[in-house]
Amino acid sequence: MLTRIKQFFDQRILESDDVDQNPEKLAVAALLIEVMVIDDELAESELMSITQSLSSLLALSSKDIEELITLSRSEVKNATSLYEFTRQINQHFDIEKKKRLMTSLWRVAYADGVLDKYEENIIRKIADLIHLRHAEYIDCKLSARDNP
Repeated sequence: MLTRIKQFFDQRILESDDVDQNPEKLAVAALLIEVMVIDDELAESELMSITQSLSSLLALSSKDIEELITLSRSEVKNATSLYEFTRQINQHFDIEKKKRLMTSLWRVAYADGVLDKYEENIIRKIADLIHLRHAEYIDCKLSARDNP
């Protein structure tokens, strides 16, 4: 994970009262951000999609979301393994939650109206790491595309 983003979560999220929920929340946010920044082009619609997702999933303030997005944009080139986050998903999510997450990832990718090959590639990797079957992966993709 991007070092400054991890520090952001350590300081802002992990200090919250809801410690038991934090590992999977951190993982979800990290994966959403990875999809958002992977193509180096952030459309306003992508920013809106990620902002809504982060706000509802993590109950972050607008200021915190803005800072997190800024950090993500500045450090996209330093990304490392997705495993630490997908491991949290595998530990805490059942198959239905995994499919909802996958659909959210696709919604971020589709938000700007252009599905970039890098976005599709990283979502495929995440699907593999969270053990979704190909049919589930495709169902989530179609759901996000047809129901934005």
